[in-house]
This record gives sequence, C-alpha cells and structure tokens, in this order.
Amino acid sequence: MLDPSSSEEESDGIVEEESKEVMAPQAGSRISPSRTSESSGGLAPSSSRSSARPTSPSPSAASEQEKEDVEKLQREEEERKKKLQLYVFVMRCVAYPFNAKQPTDMARRQQKITKQQLQQTKDRFQAFLNGDTQIVADEAFINAVQSYYEVFLKSDRVAKMVQSGGFSTNDCREVFKRHIEKRVRSLPEIDGLSKETVLSSWMAKFDTIYRGDEDPRKAQQRMTASAASELILSKDQLYEMFQNILGIKKFEHQLLYQACQLDNLDEQAAQIRRELDGRLQMADQIARGGKFPKFVSKEMEAMYIEELKSSVNQLMANLESMPVSKGGEFKLQKLKRGHNTSIIDMGQEDENTLSKSDVVLSFTLEVVIMEVQGLKSLAPNRIVYCTMEVEGGEKLQTDQAEASKPTWGTQGDFTTTHPLPAVKVKLFTESTGVLALEDKELGRVVLHPTPNSPKQSELHKMALTKACPDHDLKIKLAIRMDKPQNMKHSGYLWAFGKNVWKRWKKRFFVLVQVSQYTFAMCSYREKKSEPQELLQLDGYTVDYTDPQPGLDGGRAFFNAVKEGDTVIFASDDEQDRILWVQAMYRATGQSHKPVPPTQVQKLNSKGGASAQMDAPISQFYADRAQKHGMDEFISANPCSFDHASLFEMGWFSPGQVFVLDEYCARNGVRGCHRHLCYLRDLLERADNGAMIDPTLLHYSFAFCASHVHGNRPDGLSTVKVDEKDRFEEIKERLRVILENQIIHFRYCFPFGRPEGALKATLSLLERVLMKDIVTPVPQEEVKGVIRKCLEQAAQLNYQRITEYAKIEENVGRLVTPAKKLEETIRLAELVIEVLQQNQEHHAEAFAWWTDLMVEHAENFLALYAVDMDAALEIQSPESWDSFPLFQLLNDFLRTDYHLCNGKFHKHLQDLYAPLVVRYVDLMESSIAQSIHRGFERESWEPVNNGSGTSEDLFWKLDALQTFIRDLHWPEEEFAKHLESRMKLMSSDMIENCVKRTRMAFESKLTKSSRSTDFRISPTICTMFNVMVDAKDQSAKLCAMEMGQEKQYHSQIDELIEESVKDMIQLLVAKFVVILESVLAKISRYDEGTLFSSFLSFTVKAASKYVDVPKPGMDVADGYVTFVRHSQDMLRDKVNEEVYIERLFDQWYTATMNLLGTWLTERMDQQLHVYQLKILIRIAKKKYRDFRLQGVLDSTLNSKMYDTVRNRLTLEEATASVREGGMQGISMKDSDEEDEEDD
Repeated sequence: MLDPSSSEEESDGIVEEESKEVMAPQAGSRISPSRTSESSGGLAPSSSRSSARPTSPSPSAASEQEKEDVEKLQREEEERKKKLQLYVFVMRCVAYPFNAKQPTDMARRQQKITKQQLQQTKDRFQAFLNGDTQIVADEAFINAVQSYYEVFLKSDRVAKMVQSGGFSTNDCREVFKRHIEKRVRSLPEIDGLSKETVLSSWMAKFDTIYRGDEDPRKAQQRMTASAASELILSKDQLYEMFQNILGIKKFEHQLLYQACQLDNLDEQAAQIRRELDGRLQMADQIARGGKFPKFVSKEMEAMYIEELKSSVNQLMANLESMPVSKGGEFKLQKLKRGHNTSIIDMGQEDENTLSKSDVVLSFTLEVVIMEVQGLKSLAPNRIVYCTMEVEGGEKLQTDQAEASKPTWGTQGDFTTTHPLPAVKVKLFTESTGVLALEDKELGRVVLHPTPNSPKQSELHKMALTKACPDHDLKIKLAIRMDKPQNMKHSGYLWAFGKNVWKRWKKRFFVLVQVSQYTFAMCSYREKKSEPQELLQLDGYTVDYTDPQPGLDGGRAFFNAVKEGDTVIFASDDEQDRILWVQAMYRATGQSHKPVPPTQVQKLNSKGGASAQMDAPISQFYADRAQKHGMDEFISANPCSFDHASLFEMGWFSPGQVFVLDEYCARNGVRGCHRHLCYLRDLLERADNGAMIDPTLLHYSFAFCASHVHGNRPDGLSTVKVDEKDRFEEIKERLRVILENQIIHFRYCFPFGRPEGALKATLSLLERVLMKDIVTPVPQEEVKGVIRKCLEQAAQLNYQRITEYAKIEENVGRLVTPAKKLEETIRLAELVIEVLQQNQEHHAEAFAWWTDLMVEHAENFLALYAVDMDAALEIQSPESWDSFPLFQLLNDFLRTDYHLCNGKFHKHLQDLYAPLVVRYVDLMESSIAQSIHRGFERESWEPVNNGSGTSEDLFWKLDALQTFIRDLHWPEEEFAKHLESRMKLMSSDMIENCVKRTRMAFESKLTKSSRSTDFRISPTICTMFNVMVDAKDQSAKLCAMEMGQEKQYHSQIDELIEESVKDMIQLLVAKFVVILESVLAKISRYDEGTLFSSFLSFTVKAASKYVDVPKPGMDVADGYVTFVRHSQDMLRDKVNEEVYIERLFDQWYTATMNLLGTWLTERMDQQLHVYQLKILIRIAKKKYRDFRLQGVLDSTLNSKMYDTVRNRLTLEEATASVREGGMQGISMKDSDEEDEEDD
C-alpha cells in the first residue's frame, strides 16, 4: 500500500479562486507546477526541437520564446499564490480546530518493504544457504528456506508488488510461516518434541536470518518512533507537514503565522465567527439572486439553502461548545452540543440578553512584601511584621523581623471577584507594655491593582499613624493580578452612550467573553464584583473615529455602532485604542476590519517613524506581511473561494486526515465531492502501478453511492448534476480497474498478500455493480463478470508460465520428441504449482465462487492440454516415456476434489487409456515369451527363492502390477478392469510356470538312479521352491481386493496344490522304488531257495577260520545313508516346512507299508538271519530318523509299524534260539547301538 511519506511528498494542495458559480468537474482537478507545465507543453517547443534550431534565430522566434518564458513565469507565480492562499486556510484550521479530532485508535500499518530492502533480504537468505552465517539449522529447515528463497523471494510477482508499495515485512513472515506449516505437519512425530515447538524454533531462525546483523532494539525503537509520529501531532509538526506538502518556505510561514496572529486564540475564534457569518450571508445572497448550482431536481434548490444554513448552525453549535477558557497548546476534547440554541438564532435577541449576574470574573492576586525602608525610630532589636489582605477576604501575616533589618520576601495568594480590588498592607511592631493587648500599627498602604498594573516590585509611601515618629516610611512590594481567560481586555476609558454610560466620564472597563458568541463591555467600580453597567456587543460594529467636539477628556476615540445606538469611547493613548479596537473587533464578529488611522496615513503618505510609535506589535507584523505581499492572502475572505477545489487526495496520514476534516467542515466542502476527488486520485495512482487498499476505495465509493442515490450519509439531501456525472464516470473507471485486478489476481495479490485484499476487491466489485444502494445485484450477474475475468486470468497465467518456461524459444527450429516431452513435463510442473498456489493463497477469497475457480482451473488446464496433445502426437508408438507425465498430472488431479474426473482429467484418461492397454498387451506377450524361452534353457540353479526363470517372471509381474497400481487410474470401472486383467494375467503366467516346473520335476526323477546311490539334488529342491514361491506370489499377484477381504483365484491355488501333491507322490514313489531295490537284494536269502542254502553253508564254513563281515550290512548302511542324506537335503534346501512334513509323512508311511507287505508275503517262511539283521537295522533307523525330522508319533506308531516290529521281534527271538545270538543286532533300543550308529 502507499506510505504516508509518499502522499506527503506528492499530494500538493491547490488553491483555485471561485468564480461565484459552482465549478464544473474541472473544479476538483489537481493542479501542480509539474502538471501545469506539462499541460501547457503543447505551446512550448520541445528541448529536442530547440536544440535543432539555428544558432541565430529569427526575431519572431526569439520573441515567441520570450513570450513563452513570461507565460511560464506567470503560471508559476499563480501557482505559488494559490498555495500560499491555501496554506493560510490550513494554518487557521491547525491553530483553532473545533470540529475534527486526531484519531488515536488507528490500526497499525505494517512497515513497507522497498526495493533495496528486498535485495538485502535476498542477500541475507542467500548467505544463509551458502553457509556464511553462524545460524545452526537442520536439513529440513535448510530445504524449507531454499524453497522459500526460490519460490517466493526470487519471484518477479513479489518484486512487482514491492515496486507498487504494497508489500510489508509482515507479509514476508506470514508467507514463510504458511510455507513451513505444511512441511512441519508432514514430518514424522518425534517423542518429546511437539510440532509447535519446531514451528516456533523455525520462525525464530527465520527472524534471525531476516534481521541479519541489525540490532533488534534499534529496529524496535524506530518502529515505536514511527508509530508515535502517526498518532497525535503537535501544531508545529502539522505546520511543518503542510509546508513540505505545499512547498512553503520557512520565512513565509513565519510572516503568515505572525500576521494571522495564530498564537492568539481569541483572534482565531473571532475569525471563525466572521467566516460563519459570511457563509450565512452568502447563503442569503444565493437565495436572493437565484444563482443555484445545477441539481438533479429543481426542488433541491430550496433544500440547498437550508443545508447551507444548517451546516453553519452546526458549526456555530460546535464553536459554542468549545470552552471559553481554552488556551495554550490545544488538546482535543470531546465536542458537546450547545443547549442554548437562542445564541445561534440571531433573530431572537430578547431571549439572549445578558444580566449582570451572568458576568462572572475570578482573579488571582499574588502579593509579595519585600522590605520596609526608613524605619529609624525603633530600637534595632524590636520585632516588626506586616499584614496583608484583600478587602472582603482573609488576612495574612509575614514572618517576624528585627527593626534593623525589616526584609521578608513573603508571598500571599488571594482570589477575588473584584476587577478593582483594594489591597491593604499594614506594618506592625510588637508592644512592650505589660498591659498592652494589641501590637502597634506603624503605617499602612492601600493599593488598587488591575490586570494591566506593573508586575515588578515598587516602593510605596506608607500612611503613618501617631505611634510612628518616622516621617518617610516606604514599603517595597509587588502585586501580580492574573487576567482570567474570559477577560479579553481591560483598562480605563472615557465612555458615553444613549442607553448606557449616559455621562461622559472615565470608568474602568472589562471586555468579558460569556460564551463563544456572547461578549459584554462592562464598567466596574472599586471593590465591586458585579458590573455597574454593561453593553452586550451582539450586532455592534466597532471602528476608529475622530475626536468628538464637546467631549473633554480622552485623546484617541473609537465607537461601537448598532442600528439605533452609538457608544463613544476614548483612551488616553493610541496604542491602548488599537488594542481595544482589536479586542472588540474579535468580539463583535463583524466582517468590516477596522484600519488604524496611523496605517491609513502610512498608506497615503508612506508614513513616518512618528506614525508607528504607538502601534502595537501585531500591527508591526501586519505591516511586515504587507511589505512581502502576504496581505492579500491574510485578508482574503474564505467565503469567496470554492473550497471544494482547494485540496488534493492521497493516502492520508492521521495528521492530514485531521486537518482535512477540519478544513472541509469549516469551509463547507461537500462530502461527496471530497470522496469523489479521493477516488479519482486513488484510481490515478492505481493506473500508475500503485497498490491501493480496496477498503479505502470501498468506503469512499459507498459514501458517494449513498449520496447520489439520496441516502444522505452526511445529512445532505441535495445532489448536484456534476456530482452524479462524476460518480458515474468514476464508477465505470473503478469497475474496469477492479476487473483488471481480478484478471491479474496472481500478480496484484501474489501469495495472497496483502492479507484480505483480494477478498475486499471482490466485495467492492459486487458493490460497484449495484444499480442503487438498496437493490442487491443479482448473483448471476456478479458471477458472469467474475467468470469473464477468470477466463482472461487463465489465458494470462498460462501465457506467463509458458514465457517463464521459455517454450516459445523452440519455435522455428527442430525439436526432438524427447526434448518436447521433457519441456511438456516441466510445463506440467509449473501448471500444477500455479494451481496449488491458487488453492493455497486465493481460494479463501473466492469462497463464494468456488465453482468459478474450478472453471478457471479447467480453462487453465485446457490451454495446457493443447501443448500436451501436440507433444504426445509426435511421440513414437513404441515409446513409453510419456507415462511420467500422466502420473504427474493424475497424482495432482485425483487428490483435488473439484478437478478429479473433470474435463481435463477425462481428456487425460482418454489419451492414455489406449496407451495403457497397448502397454499391458505388449508386456503380457513379452512375459509369455520369456517364460517359454526361460524354461527351455533352465538349469534349475537356485536363485533367491526359486530359479532364474521364476524369479524373472515374478519380478516382471510385480513390476507391471506396481506400474499399473501407481497410475492410480481415476475412473473406477477402467481401474477395476486393469486390476482384473493384471490378476488374471498373473494367474495364467504362474499356472504356466507351475506346469513347466512339474514337468521338469517328473523328467528329472525319471532319469535318476533307482538304487541307494540316488541323491536329492539341489535342482529338485529348487523345483519345490519354485512351487513355494509361486504359491506366495499368487497370494500377492492374483488376489482381487474386495472390501476388507481378499478373494483369491482358486484355480491357480488348486493347481499349485495339485502340482505339489504330485511332486511329493513322485518323489515318494522314487523312495519306494529304491527300498524295493534293497528288498530285492535280500530276497535272495528267502528260505527254501538254493542260493540261500549255499550262502549259509559258505558263511558258516569260512567263519571257523577268519572273521567274516556281517553279510548284508553294507546294503542296510547304504540305505540308511541315502535316507539321511535325502532328509537333510530336503530339510535344508526346501523353503516350505509344510511340504517337507507332508513329504516325510508320506515317505515314512509308504516305505513302512512296503516293509509290512514284504514281510506279510513271507508270513509262512522263516527269515534268514541276514535278512533279519538288515530289516531290523532299516526299520529301527527309519523310525528314529523320521522321529528326529518331526514326524508325529501317530504316524510313526502306525499299525503297519507295529506289525513290522512284532514280526521282527519274533524272528529275532527264533534266530537267537536257533543261531545262538544276533551279534548285537536287536529290535530293542540300546545306548551301545546308538553309539555305534553315530
């Protein structure tokens, strides 16, 4: 906003003489020296033209130049005179204000930031970011400051705002505070540290950076001083302010000040009374002459006269309410309405007649007794003292003193109502007689002081008593009698009148002010409080007169004349006469100003020194002002000026507002005219780039609108045609400016600053669109205007960001698709930033028109859509680099309640939906091909949780689903379609992977060994792990989220379970085949076979000579080793515990069943001892190993196991009887056997 200093420098007031007619709209136009010269520039040659002239111009050209110079000097002189005249009027308003008061409850304006201060602030923040300061900060704060510096401080919008004078220190602080609040809210919670603490800490660091090395105490003192200067200004400060505004020199001010007697409040009050009387006379002249301004209605002419008189009566009442005793430096008091309306009505003189009791005077006397001289008859050690009294009052006594040194210096204070009091001072000495009752009086003096008596101490001869032998006794004393405020002048005059003072004699007169409009000339006798006679001066005219023949006494004559009455006065000297005439001139309020005969002589004969001897000091200043040409300004009649054209508007400081209010009220400037000029000036400043507070515009516009439509905001019901025409003109200008500000709302109110300004602008626009003050404008009409503004704002904002992004630089040269896409993404970031800033900083102002802001955003995005479509059209069909653009825009749009699935959002979806479908199709084909090629070349080496092919498959499926999920497709139906397709595709791919893995598993087992040499390879475990991983991935990749529960694809789950079941069955079958091979080996020892008999005989024969190894133990050991190795490999390499337990259960059960079946087949045969040993070892180790692997007891102790164990136990007992022992092999558990196994 504008600063008071700017208005003081630029708002030069103008004085323009009235042509006795109300001036046309030009009357309120501003005139200043610079503009005057510019307006006449068409007549004067330009500097370039004059420099191009020949060095020896023709005589006609030279005379033309001289004529222009003379005219320029004349214009400057006229301008100077106008300003001097205006300054006289302003000085009188400052000297004696009785209408306005200086405001004391103003809202503090924030300190404005200048260009230099903005640059200094940038440097300080840059120094902090460079690490050149001692401020300790964490990374989060540094990032916040970096963002603030880049986005806010370096913004050209902020620089423009500073240039317009509308940016303050508080704006910088509030923007940073709002900036960091979002960041702090997004930070994770920290135990023991609240986010409010973080905010306050960051703001303290911000203040430190912003302040730099400046001492905060000095800044505070400067702010306090500036705030105090804006509040109550003294008279001297106001004078100096308007000297600067109007270009008045100091000596000119001194001349005008002294000549206008601005320090004499009585003179100023009298000047006001004369002005008000002149305005009443002017109203009567207008009524008689019929020279009315042009009103919108003829009936307003009579009302106009009533308004003029009513305003004057109001001013009279205000003046009447001012206390008479007002003096010294003025202090604004609350104005009180006067109750004695008869004083205002000049026609009711009988009701306004004063009585003697109405005149009350109160005097203060100071009597100081210094010493007594000539006291020689008393002994030096005798005690003397003095008494003093004012007749009718109390008696006071001095201290006691010795007769050799009778000095006191004692002061006595008295109050009296007598204008001519009697002061008695007596000298006493103490009586030495034993029987004396009273002290002896030596002498006395009786004095009759007046307010005009000398104030210094003087010697007075005392009247002696018989008790004092001294003949020359004198007392030195001083009497000071203060003049009360309502006593305007006093002294001895000769007087003679028709109704009062009927005898020509010398009397003591006092000019008394009873009220602001009532004065009385009173004569007093000694020791009397009431006047002997009085003359009420209402309606009298005082003037100098020549000596009257037949009147003996008095030297200088003057008279007071009223229709039917004349009172003649005479003083003993010329100076006293001038003072009396001046005092009575102020009291009568007459328009005629008496001129002393001495001044007339001087004007006629150029005067001599003798003519000036008796002139008072005020006359000296008046002559001095006349000498310097100031007399015409001082004596100018304010009623003869069109004061409506004598002031210029601007952003006023409180002191300027105070003086302007007083000026307009005192000189009858109409409120509508004043505010129209105010609006015109503010609009001109706005046109020149200044930032104007819309509240100022709103108040003045509402005032003018109310006046023009007859709502009488200032009590005036008359409306001039000129006022109405100018109002309509300003209304249209204001509408254009407001609409332009709304169009440029991001640049006129950057970052929502000044606070509330945009909202106030919208409110003012709605007020401007109203046809009158009663009927509200239809909302649709307001909406239409704002919609049109925001449509233009969208085009402007997009144009600015494209210029900022430098997109236009690429015109005319070849741009690659990748570069074009990069620029489009960069532009999208700027678009999002603009929309976010609009939402953050301007949405509150447009709260009533949210739908219009949504339309503005859609229009803004539609402009971007043109560039986006052009960039996407040139992209290669095989390129997927444009998806980040969709994600960037969609992530912003889907979180915005108003823009989600809006026009642009749907257009964006329509553009990218085919791309997404095509991308998914290609990815599905690519993944299917990779599965086929991968399993053909699969080595089944373990990779993470599966094989290389499975890991690649699951990663691709997860990446594809993550990509689709991160798109956050906003349209629900298509989003569900994409999700369903992703799940189904993943199910198909996993199904293919499972089937290929099962086939590979079966092929692997088929090609493997059938003997105990078979070992579980890592590839088999990897295949199991592929199944496990497929099951885990299917839960994530093939699940459809339905509310709070997940619905899985049952087909892929069932397939995986069936495949795992088949793989376990295949592996168990493999284990059974291996056990069958072992049992086939020992079947050769079956009872009744030739091989069994031969083998038994051979062993028995050989055992007699050498130790023969236990036949068949290598077979048992080989099988046990195979089992343990398979168990360990499966347990270590397969990732799913459930599958392992299921495999071990089936393995144990199948092999145990095989043993039982084998033994059952030999139920009628007795087992060979060697068979028995192998089977016991296999059975016992199998039971123990599977129990260690966690197979449940219910499975271990199955019926088949009991059958096998019982058969083997029975066979063991039989063999022990038959063979004489089993060589340590038994079905019974033993520690030795365990140690042997280990």
